[in-house]
Amino acid sequence: MLIKQIRSPQDIKSLKLEELKSLSEELRNIIIERVSINGGHLASNLGVVELTISLHYVFDSPFDKIIWDVGHQCYCHKLLTGRYDLFHTLRRYKGISGFPRISESPHDIFGTGHSSTSISAALGIIEARDILKRSVTNKVIAVIGDGALTAGLAFEGLNQGGHLKKDLIVILNDNEMSISPNVGALSNYLNKVLIGSFYKRFKRETKAILEGIPKIGETVIKIAERAEGSMKGFFLPGGLFEDLGYNYIGPIDGHDIALLIETLNSIRDVKEPSLIHVVTKKGKGYKYSEDDPCIYHGVGPFETDKGIKQDINREYEIKDKCPSENEIIETELTYSEVFGLSLVEIANTDKRVVAITAAMTEGTGLSFFSKKFPDRFYDVGIAEPHAVTFAAGLASQGLRPVVAIYSTFLQRAYDEIIHDVCLQNLPVIFAIDRAGIVGEDGATHQGLFDISFLRHIPNLVFMSPKDGYELKDMLKFALKQNVPVAIRYPRGRTIINDNSNNTDIELGSSEILIEGDDIAIIGIGNTVSPCLEAAEMLKIDGFSPTVINARFIKPLDKERLISIAKRIKKIITVEENVIAGGFGSAVLECLNSGGLNDVKVRILGINDHFVEHGSQRILRSLCGLDKEGIYRIAKDFLKETI
Repeated sequence: MLIKQIRSPQDIKSLKLEELKSLSEELRNIIIERVSINGGHLASNLGVVELTISLHYVFDSPFDKIIWDVGHQCYCHKLLTGRYDLFHTLRRYKGISGFPRISESPHDIFGTGHSSTSISAALGIIEARDILKRSVTNKVIAVIGDGALTAGLAFEGLNQGGHLKKDLIVILNDNEMSISPNVGALSNYLNKVLIGSFYKRFKRETKAILEGIPKIGETVIKIAERAEGSMKGFFLPGGLFEDLGYNYIGPIDGHDIALLIETLNSIRDVKEPSLIHVVTKKGKGYKYSEDDPCIYHGVGPFETDKGIKQDINREYEIKDKCPSENEIIETELTYSEVFGLSLVEIANTDKRVVAITAAMTEGTGLSFFSKKFPDRFYDVGIAEPHAVTFAAGLASQGLRPVVAIYSTFLQRAYDEIIHDVCLQNLPVIFAIDRAGIVGEDGATHQGLFDISFLRHIPNLVFMSPKDGYELKDMLKFALKQNVPVAIRYPRGRTIINDNSNNTDIELGSSEILIEGDDIAIIGIGNTVSPCLEAAEMLKIDGFSPTVINARFIKPLDKERLISIAKRIKKIITVEENVIAGGFGSAVLECLNSGGLNDVKVRILGINDHFVEHGSQRILRSLCGLDKEGIYRIAKDFLKETI
């Protein structure tokens, strides 16, 4: 195998073209095999194999700086930069990350897990290079997907790059996909690839004809070249980038290694901003991922010869009503699916309901809604701030927008949540998916901050369900409120709690699941289930615990909390969020305001560190948020004297 000979990118520079093509097939096979075992991002990585090889063939990493936008397409890059022997550990605890990480390799220039950051980061690196006045000038290359260009940050970077006129190289990887198919005017603009090819052919053939005309041919060519600026805008999809100050090259075939190498060499010494428009096929080289790159964007383990078993979110028939409780148990729906199907049920009778997502239709469970109510569904692309303010505009006119965004990506819309929604007290519902420990995607994707950055905002009601039933009820409750409401729920299948009283949800109401006298364990969201399991273990030891499903992060059930604290002097709070400013902090504030200074409180959550990649089970165990961790803390706490 050629890959076994490659310990650094320098090793591929001596390979012949045919060997580079063979290497590309090797890399695809390695990626398919490993992702089928470990899970990971498949389609996006298969689409950039030739591009990655060509970049490392032409440029000298890490002297030259290659920055991967989003970063989930960096597997080939990792294989070519000395990590083949570690590739079997991809996305596993203590193994290599599925995203670029500065601490992992000098070839990982900038850590990227959210989209649209590469151009801004690249500009900063170029400016630092020039300020430091290094004797030898390196090149800085930002590789960004067409889907990432829907985010405003990318255009902020492009704008400054064109203004500074430094030798930034932007590679636009155009595969007409982000995760879901790209949407919006910009995507349509880039899809003029065929017209661009026509323009280039037209120009080439016309020039050949003119050159054959004696005496006047050369003069006409010069006139044509002067007119080219006004003419090419009609044909070529690069006019926008040229207007921003970039030398535009393309579109070119992103799977033609010879053409890629030739093109990259041609702009290597250009001193002005350049943008190369590369057209690739997401999922290339593996039939199943080529046929359905959405499903094969991020996958769990699967059989390579059979592909992914179609999950319930693909097979479940869209009904007028959400699945019954028995159906939820039998099918083991995910929280995302319960959300999506519940919203369909609600929207059947409430015509005000509209749904919004930021390029995550399938991931958030909104594929159900999009098919049932296409005129009331909006995928705004990778543009979370716009999604929130767009929702605010809808709400201001009497509609009831539901914005479904992963917790980690909602961070990008913080100002809009405060300024455009909560300050104006508009009834937008935030469905915060993937809240808490997400797993193998690692630190950039863990949803561990939303409680802390949302609970202090005035006017916002904030909830978290203990299971799928309660998620349905919370959605219905949220739509009855005339204020902003946020609901956070985790990644994965719903957990059915036999202890549930299924009581009606009232504003700020909690739920007592087990009543005892020795210690109170207060869980929020998906931590309620391990709290119950830990309580059963404590009962075996002869203790009498109380377990409370808090339901509300804001407003807290202050009356019940103070009542419990007056009777039970030891309280444990459990949350999948950072401890600083989280749910436990809210409980402490409540007890302090009630003058209960004699109550001891232990807060279980995420300490002051980023949680790395690994399975949810391993990470929860390490953070002490599984039943064993809660039981251990509670038992030690019970042994302490007041």
